[in-house]
Amino acid sequence: MPFKVNADRRHHIPKQRQKVTNSAEYDAGLRARGSLTVWFTAEAIEGWRAEARTGRGGQAKYSDLAIATALTLRTVFRLALRQTEGLIGSILQLLGLDLAVPDHSTLSSALAIQAAWQRA
Repeated sequence: MPFKVNADRRHHIPKQRQKVTNSAEYDAGLRARGSLTVWFTAEAIEGWRAEARTGRGGQAKYSDLAIATALTLRTVFRLALRQTEGLIGSILQLLGLDLAVPDHSTLSSALAIQAAWQRA
């Protein structure tokens, strides 16, 4: 088979239309795209722990904020639930915060509840 048999169906990368004139700034911008900066405000740290329940049932371990944060990071980075649990744990460890990490079964339950609400 010659090389040009499928030439009409090949995807070609188009040539760059504009020349980069500020290569130092361009390189810095590309490096900044890979940067991951995470911070927790004092309000977020206070809201991370679940409030005590006054009614019947077991005490909640994780607040809605903690679960929503975990599910948001899961969506952004396209992670599985156990990987999300590990990511949240490592972020909290790097920040030196002693907060509970929502486990994958809690995140799975939250996803099921969210799906039920969307169907209704």
